[in-house]
Amino acid sequence: MAGRLASLLAGGTASAARKTLDGVYAHTPPGVIKFNDVVIASGEGCWLTTTDGRKLLDMASGIGAVSTGHCHPAVVAAVQAQAARVVHAQQNVVGAHTAMVDLFDRLSGVLPSSLDQYFLANSGAEAVDNAVKIAKAATGRPNVIAFEGGFHGRTLGAMALTSSKTIYRQGFGPTMAGVHIAPYPYCLHCKAQAARGHAGYPTVTGERRCAEISCCGGPLDSLEWMLATQSAPSDTAAIILEPILGEGGFVAPPPGFLAGLRRLCDKHGILLIADEVQTGAGRTGLWWGHQHWLPDPSSASSPSSSAPANGGGPDLLVFAKGIASGYPLAGVATRRELVPAERMPPGTLGGTYGGNAVACAAAAATIDVINNERLTDNAQERGQQLREGLVKLASELPPGLIADVRGRGLMVGVEFGGVTDGGSAAPRFATPKKGVAYAVTKASAARDMLLLTAGARESVRFLPPLTITAAEVDIALGVFGEAVREVAAKQ
Repeated sequence: MAGRLASLLAGGTASAARKTLDGVYAHTPPGVIKFNDVVIASGEGCWLTTTDGRKLLDMASGIGAVSTGHCHPAVVAAVQAQAARVVHAQQNVVGAHTAMVDLFDRLSGVLPSSLDQYFLANSGAEAVDNAVKIAKAATGRPNVIAFEGGFHGRTLGAMALTSSKTIYRQGFGPTMAGVHIAPYPYCLHCKAQAARGHAGYPTVTGERRCAEISCCGGPLDSLEWMLATQSAPSDTAAIILEPILGEGGFVAPPPGFLAGLRRLCDKHGILLIADEVQTGAGRTGLWWGHQHWLPDPSSASSPSSSAPANGGGPDLLVFAKGIASGYPLAGVATRRELVPAERMPPGTLGGTYGGNAVACAAAAATIDVINNERLTDNAQERGQQLREGLVKLASELPPGLIADVRGRGLMVGVEFGGVTDGGSAAPRFATPKKGVAYAVTKASAARDMLLLTAGARESVRFLPPLTITAAEVDIALGVFGEAVREVAAKQ
């Protein structure tokens, strides 16, 4: 196989690529899904090049991991320099290494100021597992509440918190005990919103009477009812959520929901865990997704005896993916008082590769690039361009085909619906044909653009590198429009 791959890298053919893939797939369990049968030779910026010479516009960016684009020169230089110094200085064997020192300095500049304790791991799922451990130890309580549509990982612990699709838990039960799943505010499918004549909470334009739409309050009421009937507050250690659902469909909460959730946690002494694996590191146009709805503790007024210890933000924050531009690094940031030695003595946290020196160097360089190149601003601007273009496309298609355009920054979701007659000023959601979203991603790939579906409904997600240009967004909109029209014509 190595010889065949070397031949491809020297300029093979599509048939040679197929043989290479067949060889790889022969050793790959079917459970590892492969969305596109291509062999990648190189990447630069928002583009990937295959071994047979195709250039692919990457609107998936490794599921949001390649935040600064493929092979950003500053990240490459940092990785090369660190690899020549020390690759692995295990975090439990030594006190620290210089790359970790640099990273901690950068993290203190971008994380909420109240979260000054950092535990480094390898993946988002591993970090989620450790966040739950910290919450249970800090509170002495056994239970955790997660939300419908949330994705927190595939490990046995994180899997129990995940409900974006049944496939992630199918056949692996029983799952971890003490987990309860609460309703998430999915306004497009909310019966209360439908009764008001609304179809979702728009984030781009005002055509659907944006000012009249607010959360119906049902999800928070359901959560209070869950605390009264399923998991008593005295048994509930934490509530974990993605500020914007990731794999569950890129669903942003309506105004007031996260603030209400923060108040509920304060009322009952429950810790709030923000899973920022996909929403963090500038993805939404702010450094952290929760900052769109919850105040940053660093900007809070002087603390008083009644003010939350966290200043209004989360008690624990999980980061991964884009924090290191594709290198395996994740972590948990939390408050000092939640990890005292008497509750989490030495040895309760650790891991062989957590805080790997090369990954730390990549993360420190990534933070510098995001800040120095103002990539959060670019995420806001290019995300607005993308969403407005998608709304325009929706107006040109049969009514109801694109039922919703949503998200923040460069975390943009499109949900497909069933075609309606367009006779209503605010048409109710109509059920689309199954498989529409996947068909659109395949039609996009045939036009050399990579997209992913999202969640159990018919949705796709745009998740490009934060370095994407206005011209590249226009290319993406053109390709997506062609792909949607092709799929619609076959329905």
